[in-house]
Amino acid sequence: MSKVNERNLVVGLDIGTAKITVAVGEITPDNKLSIVGVGNQPARGMDKGGVNDLNLVIQSIQRAVNEAELMADCRIGSVYLGISGKHIRCQNENGMVPINDQEVIQEDVDNVIHTARSVPISAERRMLHVLPQEYSIDCQDGIKSPIGMSGVRMEAKVHIITCANDMAKNIVKCVERCNLNADQLIFSALASSYAVLTDDEKELGICVVDMGAGTMDISIFTNGALRHTAVIPVAGNQVTSDIAKIFRTPLSHAEEIKVQYACALKQLVSMEESIEVPSVGGRPARSMSRHTLAEVVEPRYQELFELIHEELKECGLEDQIAAGYVLTGGTAKMEGVVEFAEEIFQMPVRIGQPTEIQGLKEYVNDPMYSTVIGLLHYGLQAKEQVSTENKQPEGFNALLTRVGAWFKGEF
Repeated sequence: MSKVNERNLVVGLDIGTAKITVAVGEITPDNKLSIVGVGNQPARGMDKGGVNDLNLVIQSIQRAVNEAELMADCRIGSVYLGISGKHIRCQNENGMVPINDQEVIQEDVDNVIHTARSVPISAERRMLHVLPQEYSIDCQDGIKSPIGMSGVRMEAKVHIITCANDMAKNIVKCVERCNLNADQLIFSALASSYAVLTDDEKELGICVVDMGAGTMDISIFTNGALRHTAVIPVAGNQVTSDIAKIFRTPLSHAEEIKVQYACALKQLVSMEESIEVPSVGGRPARSMSRHTLAEVVEPRYQELFELIHEELKECGLEDQIAAGYVLTGGTAKMEGVVEFAEEIFQMPVRIGQPTEIQGLKEYVNDPMYSTVIGLLHYGLQAKEQVSTENKQPEGFNALLTRVGAWFKGEF
């Protein structure tokens, strides 16, 4: 088995409430992602993005990793790791610095972002991401890339995503117990946006909702930058639970019924269709109307969509998402979801599937793989950035600074 580094591979690990997915992507010579291995296992020991039972999670991760290693014929040593849960918080901050040489260089950009991120956060929280939104130089606002521009002072607006330190430690501990390194922790909805969004949508204004089993992860983009992130701790498991209680069937069968027969909008289902519903305690299975199932599912989806709508109203970005909504994740796959969501949001809605991938596309061409494929895209960009920085020759300004320091005896 070859090592990940030898073949220029990048690995994503998505630890969800219902499933654990590993994807191995090979970076092609033209810097594209080719999927070479996928591992998928039911998640045990997880609840709403948090670890409930360390040993069960470790076993599930190990099985998914083994499956992906076997398919990709490689040994996985490190992963880009997704994180979610209601402990995720976001804030928008500003930073300002003087421009040293009347012309902005990379060092100025690094300094202004460092200033913006230097906000006090409590000891029990850690920063996950500091994402630049836009820069202003003197009187000019809305600058996307300030390098090379002239001015006296520069300001940066950034979006900061934080998480609970203990939650992050627990999830990283599970990964390390499987003899893996976590290259970086990435918020799941941010990862999904890398896999399902186009640049045009980010510019126009878009809301991505990753609808999982335990949480709905939201990220909102306008003018090409991330403006708001949130996690709503209810999702697909609520629908399964409703089916189990009302139809008096075990949870595992309720999940199967939901996946195979449920529809989010009852008007799309005919009254004549019927389905077999297994009973509990060895009782014989019963025949039920599929329309009745839709009547159970519809109110719960309505509630989920209303929670999303409420989140957008609260953050004040409801009027800025001209491109509408992209729903992704396993809970977004149900028949009737797009029609029902458009009815409630009064906006265009589409289901997001992973894009810009090659190789074993048929294995991951599904909304439930959006996060793990997004982690690969994130990893690809991170590797690109590192190789660009390593190749970059020392700038003339930086050289002058060092020569000046040498004359002053500061070397």
